[in-house]
Amino acid sequence: MSMNRVYNFSAGPSTLPLPVLEKAQKDFVCYGDAGMSVTEMSHRSKMFEDIIQKAQADLRTLMAIPDNYKVLFLQGGASMQFAQVPLNLLSAYKSGKADYINSGNFANLAIKEAQRYGDIKVVASSREDGYTHIPDWDEAEFRPDADYFYICQNNTIYGTRFTTLPNTGKVPLVADMSSCILSEPTDVSRYGLILAGAQKNVAPAGVTIVIVREDLIGHALDIAPTMLKYDTMAANDSMYNTPPCFGIYMAGLTFEWLLANGGLAQMKEYNQRKAAVLYDYLDQSRLFKNPVRKQDRSMMNVTFVTGNADLDKKFCKEAEAAGLMNIKGHRSVGGMRASIYNAMPIEGVVKLTEFMEKFEKENG
Repeated sequence: MSMNRVYNFSAGPSTLPLPVLEKAQKDFVCYGDAGMSVTEMSHRSKMFEDIIQKAQADLRTLMAIPDNYKVLFLQGGASMQFAQVPLNLLSAYKSGKADYINSGNFANLAIKEAQRYGDIKVVASSREDGYTHIPDWDEAEFRPDADYFYICQNNTIYGTRFTTLPNTGKVPLVADMSSCILSEPTDVSRYGLILAGAQKNVAPAGVTIVIVREDLIGHALDIAPTMLKYDTMAANDSMYNTPPCFGIYMAGLTFEWLLANGGLAQMKEYNQRKAAVLYDYLDQSRLFKNPVRKQDRSMMNVTFVTGNADLDKKFCKEAEAAGLMNIKGHRSVGGMRASIYNAMPIEGVVKLTEFMEKFEKENG
């Protein structure tokens, strides 16, 4: 790590792999022999078509995406998908119904948005427990005629994740993977649709990845705007209008980096080791506590508190002075949060735990 780089634990926009940043820096003014930057080139040019097609192909390789799924690079973030999913899928099987699990803030926002368009049932919720665990569900509550079933697979704010997927039968499973995509192998065939804002584990803010089964495309509600129809984007290879070109280019560099470093199986092993360093420390600490039920702990976002708001504030301030940036927890819950996405080196996690140990000795 270069001398002026800090360890950035931000939940998003977040740290990116240093080789990716260095490659982008090298090519920023002049990409290849184009004589211009990617930020300047036409999205209709052969050179950009090559960039987006390679990014899509590399993502397909990384995730072993089946041929009957479309890969889309969209805009609007996961928050746009809160509306785009129901606008496209609520009529796919003509029931106008969808089931949701409320496991965190973004799942809750998705529920509120979907309720504008159809019959939405919350089949399980941990809201009343402060979202400190993934809610237990009863499959008897699942509706077999629902058009889709929605989960947020990793909850960034609360540091929880689904380690077991609900068995939804023939009902397509939709998953918001914004903060866990590419952190481990994924059986894409178990999902009808996967969505992910790229700014947590893939690229700068501005790109949204949607992986959608082809049979779910083309049934959008009549009120769906042209721009929000998946078939519009699928038919035009994500270029119905000008796409987020530079973000797609950066995502492609990240895909190349992952492929060059052992793919998702290797990344899962590395992420498990990183998370273990931090959770092992938290479990023996007398000062810091992780509030999440152990079997639901996220590999990507680790939350912790001292139990004293003033002490939490002091910790965040001193951590920043030590080059451990963006440790402060989300404004809705307070405390601390360390986001340890793919690009966070294990050295950063070790440095964080060493700092926590020092702080505990001085303030415990």
